[in-house]
Amino acid sequence: MAFADDIKSAVEAEDYDSLLQLFPYARFLGMECKGFGDEYVFVLPCRESNLGNPTLPALHGGVISGFMEMSAMIHLMLAMQTTKVPKIVDISIDYIRAGYHRDSYVRCQITRQGRRVANVNVVAWQANRKQPIATARAHFLID
Repeated sequence: MAFADDIKSAVEAEDYDSLLQLFPYARFLGMECKGFGDEYVFVLPCRESNLGNPTLPALHGGVISGFMEMSAMIHLMLAMQTTKVPKIVDISIDYIRAGYHRDSYVRCQITRQGRRVANVNVVAWQANRKQPIATARAHFLID
């Protein structure tokens, strides 16, 4: 799949929703993306379908990890303006605190980018950026 035109038009128009719509799982989660210069913040809106524990209520851990992985992949595509979807090699997630039934946010940072592999750090939070609900390290094959 080539996304070069979609990525280029999304960056130029600063409208990332059309790009997110190309990914079925991002659509399923209801992901959004806000661009602030060369930084992107991904948003997971509060939805009943993302709950894992309705008693608390808290987000499903798989939803949090899927949101973080998709955010890292799309961030990498936007930063590199690549024509290919990066393939996940592995991801390591540290769950720090419960993700409650409210909007969640993710910020990604590329820590290393080689010719074939890129490493991305991911931080997810809710009400306070200084109190993350989870962090992750993801490695992608980019060639």
